[in-house]
Amino acid sequence: MRRVFLDTETTGLDARGGDRIVEVGCVEMIGRRLSGRRLHRYVNPERPVPIEAQRIHGLGDAFLADKPKFADIASELAEFLAGAELLIHNADFDLGFLDAEFARLDMPPARACCASVVDTMKMARDLRPGKRNSLDALCAEYGIDNSERDFHGALLDAELLADVWLAMTRGQESLLIDTAPVLPAATLPLPAGDRPPLRVLVAAEDELVEHRRLLEDIQRASRGKCLWLGGSEAG
Repeated sequence: MRRVFLDTETTGLDARGGDRIVEVGCVEMIGRRLSGRRLHRYVNPERPVPIEAQRIHGLGDAFLADKPKFADIASELAEFLAGAELLIHNADFDLGFLDAEFARLDMPPARACCASVVDTMKMARDLRPGKRNSLDALCAEYGIDNSERDFHGALLDAELLADVWLAMTRGQESLLIDTAPVLPAATLPLPAGDRPPLRVLVAAEDELVEHRRLLEDIQRASRGKCLWLGGSEAG
């Protein structure tokens, strides 16, 4: 499975009203491993960037003036997305901008380039109903370092999203049939008579005392329901 995690930065919130993309960031994952391939482009939006947007991503008119226009990167981006499962946090927003940019060039929409689209915001809401599911909130939830995120940045956010997705889907690994190792015949269990002697490690006296103390703590905390003590003590 080839996956591409994508994020964009824009001049504003209204793609239909004329706001444009100023940055695109994509990272590729094969299976559940980042491949090292990524696509990162700053884009001249061909219009001024409002100060409100600059406060979010830090990209101003002077910096973007000599950057390529979207028309210059469109084919490269479409090729990078081709055939991949596309994962975006709040997918409708980014797809709205991508589709508006592609439409200006008479190119197919983003969904036509890729195999499918996954909205990780919806995934997070299903996993964490009633909780905040911004990228920062999910990084905090799963212990992902986002300390370099002073501004929103398309490439950094795509990389963080890949880490977040891995954390959100970690439990699914055990459901994959092909993850179970296949042992060659030479390593299969030997008949009982051919096995080497079993080495038995005996607990030291202080270890036994500490173990008993731990069981008694459990017994008190569970109000007499510590099964490991056995007999009538198990309640």
